[in-house]
Amino acid sequence: MRLMGLLCASLAFFASFASAQDVRLTPEVASRSITLGNGQELVIERIQDTSHRLDNEFTKTSRPCPPFCISRISAAPGVETVGELEVVDFLEGSVAGGTGLLIDSRMPEWFVKGTIPGSVNVPFAALEANNPYRSEILKALGASDASGTWDFSEAKELLLFCNGPWCDQAPRAVRSLVGAGYPTGKIKFYRGGMQVWMLLGLTVSQPS
Repeated sequence: MRLMGLLCASLAFFASFASAQDVRLTPEVASRSITLGNGQELVIERIQDTSHRLDNEFTKTSRPCPPFCISRISAAPGVETVGELEVVDFLEGSVAGGTGLLIDSRMPEWFVKGTIPGSVNVPFAALEANNPYRSEILKALGASDASGTWDFSEAKELLLFCNGPWCDQAPRAVRSLVGAGYPTGKIKFYRGGMQVWMLLGLTVSQPS
């Protein structure tokens, strides 16, 4: 009986200890504060309500395929696939340092519903070869064609995402960039996208 009492007391102590903790990014880090080059302040953290549930379209488990088919881990040969903490690292390093862009590849009507803080909207369709303005977009990303051929030596590092593992918009954008000559070493792909980002309770920003 005494042993059972000690066990119950121990379990109660550990349950109380666990519930007193924040919902953290990692055991060592509760949140990340990032200052972008334009002075914008970002805080990436997780929802603290442990009873929180998704209640929007990201709760769906099944969508018709095509077009909503499961994407491969790799968007293109040579392009690194990353997870959530690497997205935050990219924001804190490349985006804050002015050398990279976090790109939401979805169409604008999805972007305005909520996106990863610090991202910019470049819809996947705008990067396809049949867009007559694609050259201007590539130049905005830091490429140049002064010599008649594309030079990507000064081009930004890019990290692209869309709605999640069932969304092909970011993979299509990645393949369009690679097809245009963009170096694969300057492109990363976040396969989890908005569905996994939100499933983990991470900060979502509402574009104005």
